[in-house]
Order: sequence, then C-alpha cells, then structure tokens
Amino acid sequence: MPATVQPPESVTWRVHIDRSMWVGGVRSLMLQALHPVAMWGVWQNSNFQEDPFGRLRRTADFVGTATFGSPEEIDELAARVRAIHRSLRILNHDTGRKEPLDQPELLLWVHCAEVYSYLEVARRAGLPLTDAMADRYLDEQRQTATYVGLHADEVPGSVAEMEAYLAEMRPRLRVTEEARATVRFLMWPTLPENLRFLNAGKPGYFPFGALCYYCLPDWARAMYGLLPEVPQAAVTAALRSFRLAMNSVPERVHDFAFAKPTRDMLQRARQRLAAEGYDVGRGLYGLRDPRRWPAHRKAPAAA
Repeated sequence: MPATVQPPESVTWRVHIDRSMWVGGVRSLMLQALHPVAMWGVWQNSNFQEDPFGRLRRTADFVGTATFGSPEEIDELAARVRAIHRSLRILNHDTGRKEPLDQPELLLWVHCAEVYSYLEVARRAGLPLTDAMADRYLDEQRQTATYVGLHADEVPGSVAEMEAYLAEMRPRLRVTEEARATVRFLMWPTLPENLRFLNAGKPGYFPFGALCYYCLPDWARAMYGLLPEVPQAAVTAALRSFRLAMNSVPERVHDFAFAKPTRDMLQRARQRLAAEGYDVGRGLYGLRDPRRWPAHRKAPAAA
C-alpha cells in the first residue's frame, strides 16, 4: 500500500518547512548520541568524521522526502532505509557482542529524539502551534516511524506520551566517549581534506553549534557538561533571531543545502501541488498560507 503524503495543511508541513529545522536536526543528533548502543551504531557504521555534515544532510534529505515526496518516492526511500538498517551490525561494548542495528528500541529512540527535537525547537523559535497541534504533529509522525520499520501504535503520538517515554529512557542514557566526541565535533568540526578551505569560517559556525547544544533539555546538558550554562532566555532570543534570518532566505537559495536528488524531488513536489490547485508562486514555504490552498482544502489546520 503506497505511503500517504502529508498535505500542506498538516502540522507536519508547518514544522518541517520551517528553517528552525536546522537547529532541531543538530540538536536531535546530540540527543540521540546519549543512547550508548545507538551512538556506537553511528560511530561504527558511518563515515561521520570524514564527512562531517553528511549525516545531517542525509537526515534532512530523508525528512524532506518523507514530508514532500510523492507516495512512490517515499516508498522507495523507506525500502532503501530499511534495507540498509537490516544489513548493519553494532558491536555492543557493554556485552562484547554484535547486535543488529534495526532493533526496535534503537529505531524508536532515534525517531523520538528526532521528531521531538524538531517540535520543541520550532515552538521555542516562535512557530505558532497550539498544544493540540503539537499533539497532532507527533501523531502524524507515527506514519514516518513506519518508514524505518516501526509499528505506528508503538510510537508516542502526543506530547504527554513523548515526555513519558523520554522520562522512561533517561536511566538508560549516558555520555560515552563517542557521544562526547560527537557533540564536540558538531560544535567545532574537524574538516576533511576536501573541505579544508572552509576552515576560516569555523569561528562563525561555532555559535550555531553552541545554539544547538544550548537547546538541549536541561538534563541532557547537565550530562554532557561541555559548555558553561547561559541564561535560557538568551538562548530563546538567539533561536528566534536565527529562525527569522533563515526564513528570509529565498527558497531556491535555501534548497542548495540539500543534495541534488532532494532538490529535484522538491521541484517535482511544486509541480505536483500546482497540478492539484495549490498556488506555488511563493514556493513550498508560501503554502503555509491557507489562502494559497485549493478552495476545498481551506479548513483550519488544527485546533
């Protein structure tokens, strides 16, 4: 059965089209790293240190296709991701045994840390979402969880359920050497040879990495202890400024942050939505405005 596409009137669309997602994405990697086995899985099965921005970009490409792609594109992506996960193993340093990467506990942790980071960062950055809309977003994201092999009914589908899940997981989390190195790397990346020309810009990148770190929950920052604490009101102000600045970047320019196949997919999405009667004159980002929806779709997004 083909995947169901999230339409522009979904809460998923409102959150995922917002440029605060870049902070949410890095914040989610930092949070995911606190699960030892999940962290070892990334460390052992990716070229993270050779391709410092690759994982973030691949995550952005996955989220973009899962949100804006056609049913066929989403199904193809989901099959590819599940096949990759099935083929990989993790050496569990606690037991000395090799384990499959596609364990439901690990997939669930990665999913929850990711989507809740997107939601919390977007709301804090100033995206107007009611509590009911926040619950609806997490319920919509249960479908995305199925793309990686989870069952929708096993995934938290409201803010209350998500917070209960995170509270249950906290005793299982800890800062491994790999997690600490990863977070330091995300704040001050060591660039590979082919990207060394960007070294001069690293001091400008650090404020972004630090902003992602300071957006972590209090308990996660306390576990890492990598930066001195600052007033959280200042973090919120910086996050809102980042969002305003990034949301002002023209969509066609912003699209270059994605790999070319994803840029092509976004262009196909514009064409598909235009054929369905949506006004894409201001791009996908402009479809936050209900006045650009077809007449029969102009009901409120949530209440």
